[in-house]
Amino acid sequence: MSRSQPNADDYQQLFRIYGRDLGAIYQEPDDDRYALLFEQVVRLLIQPSPFNLSLPEPFRLSARRYHHGDPATVRHLSKPANRNFMLCDLHDMIKLKARMARKPRQRQP
Repeated sequence: MSRSQPNADDYQQLFRIYGRDLGAIYQEPDDDRYALLFEQVVRLLIQPSPFNLSLPEPFRLSARRYHHGDPATVRHLSKPANRNFMLCDLHDMIKLKARMARKPRQRQP
């Protein structure tokens, strides 16, 4: 991962480490294998970067609150199902952004 501002590649590299599509990890609510991934993603989300600012604010806000120990957020994200759901949503958002960036812009008539 880069040591500068987080970008899409940093997130995709983290997701690839887990070796499979993360689009369905929310279906594994009792599986704690993704706790480390969640912590790493939180560390990326709380860093200032243009890419992070392009993500929906709820991801950044939840990460910031979790990182700062907000009791309600920590309680909510202490449940593997909730962490995995957030990871799944973020994963899908980043994949969508990557697809949109690769798609050539069509000319308007």
